[in-house]
Amino acid sequence: MADADLILVGGGLANGLLAMRLRQQRPDLRLLLLEQGETLGGNHTWSFHQHDLSPTQHRWLKPLVGIHWPGYEVIFPDINRRLDSGYASIFSERFHQHLMAELGDGVRLRVAAVDVEPQRVRLASGEVLHAGAVIDGRGVRQTRQLALGFQKFLGQEVRLEQPHGLVEPIIMDASVAQHDGYRFVYVLPLSADTLLIEDTYYADGDAVALDTLRDNIARYASGRGWAIAEMLREEQGVLPIVLSGDLPAFWDEARGVPQTGLAAALFHPTTGYSLPDAVRLADHLIALDRWDAASLFEATRDYSLAQWRQRGFFRLLNRMLFMAGPADRRWAVMQRFYRLREPLIRRFYAADLTTWDRLRIVSGKPPVPVGEALRALAAGNLHHKDKR
Repeated sequence: MADADLILVGGGLANGLLAMRLRQQRPDLRLLLLEQGETLGGNHTWSFHQHDLSPTQHRWLKPLVGIHWPGYEVIFPDINRRLDSGYASIFSERFHQHLMAELGDGVRLRVAAVDVEPQRVRLASGEVLHAGAVIDGRGVRQTRQLALGFQKFLGQEVRLEQPHGLVEPIIMDASVAQHDGYRFVYVLPLSADTLLIEDTYYADGDAVALDTLRDNIARYASGRGWAIAEMLREEQGVLPIVLSGDLPAFWDEARGVPQTGLAAALFHPTTGYSLPDAVRLADHLIALDRWDAASLFEATRDYSLAQWRQRGFFRLLNRMLFMAGPADRRWAVMQRFYRLREPLIRRFYAADLTTWDRLRIVSGKPPVPVGEALRALAAGNLHHKDKR
């Protein structure tokens, strides 16, 4: 007898949301969620914009949401703008607690999978588990089919000696010194005297100089007049930003195993936000209601390929952000973008741009040298260069 109807390998965001939605909509399915770490979700903060999700999606996600704000701010050398669009965050501690309560003995922690097949998982302990289908959601997988830049960050949740005065997030403060590519600071006000401050870079390499980023956070807080009394938590991450790729070949490497999340290349191509895509994929699979391995592989692959085809424009923008102009001037690309009308900005974050939106974003004089901009726009085969 199979150990479960469906085994989800990796207890991160995408698999966790899928398991939660399945427990709500298909309680008859026997689920098994495997996570090699001590907790589901690791040590992360996931954020999203109000208009990224439908009202129904907001409702089913609500138990996980830790905090919500009615708007947010962006800061650049020449503009400071508030946007009247809701913004929310989910924290991994709450994610873990809620899923453990919902899934109970359907979760196994501290188990590492060493071999994942469409209907079979072999663990590091030597134990072999069988299911009607297996889904792999263990994050970014090594591949030569995608040319990547990286968004790398270090965040610290800090308690201050005095109230900070912020009422809404600063999701980009690019008025800071620029080096190693496009840099900005991200700030979430969690209570009157606690903040999450992240130092973030769009850079070519994935190496993270942790001490430098810690110093940058301390310097930023001091510059804002915030005296840090205590560092409560620290998180770090490196998110892929796709410049070009061969996604059919990327899926061939999956060997028939359904994929979710970053492993399925399902994340916003430019911002790296992954929660909206994880929510949409969960709803898409539940609507199809086919849980055998072959059907799930076809469904996840086809959904991923459809998103890839629709998002080529974002990869073009990424090449502008990574390849055009001096590294210390690439903030100008985003500053120009944030001068546009708010409905367009909302559609950008939702990865749902109209044809007119695309024309509006690239119209006019580019904020980087024209020749370099044209070369970046034309460089759609960088993944082929990476293979040589």
